[in-house]
Amino acid sequence: MCWPDPFCTQGNFVSLVPLSLDHADDLAAAAADGDVHKLWYTSVPAPKAVPAEIERRLGLQKEGSMLPFAILGKSSGKAVGMTTYMNIDALNRRVEIGSTWYRKAVQRSPFNTECKLLLLRHAFEELDCIAVEFRTHFLNRQSRTAIERLGAKLDGILRSHQQMEDGSLRDTVVYSIIASEWLAVKANLAWQLEKPRS
Repeated sequence: MCWPDPFCTQGNFVSLVPLSLDHADDLAAAAADGDVHKLWYTSVPAPKAVPAEIERRLGLQKEGSMLPFAILGKSSGKAVGMTTYMNIDALNRRVEIGSTWYRKAVQRSPFNTECKLLLLRHAFEELDCIAVEFRTHFLNRQSRTAIERLGAKLDGILRSHQQMEDGSLRDTVVYSIIASEWLAVKANLAWQLEKPRS
């Protein structure tokens, strides 16, 4: 049994569609924008490595542990980043939203908030998830702030959890939103998207 099934969803700013090699050129350009692939504390593929990263994610999808998406800007129709449901646990109806990155030009825009709203809504309202996790590097302050802004609560820190490409050890910060919190989180995210931007 494949859970969850691939799906498409869209909001006012972004569309999420199943990731494919057709998105490679757009995503290579996105990875080059602002050299986001050079950030040491996160994992964004270099432009030339984008096709291999797409293949890796699609391989994990075949194994049932990941459901990857391309994030498309609604106005341009171009892929501006990637995201996934990962660490899928069908038995316990849990997913992690992660391996997310965006081109520099759309960071600090409504894109991430709406993307997370769409994925959370599908997880809680269509998949009947009991919890959705988020994980990031302890030192990735931008990511931690964004996760906390969603309304996720801190579960804890996994010390020396992963070895990074440069040999350093990553302390992983784990957050989650549980089903009973969803309505409040949903209302807050909708409010964030509707309020005027300065």
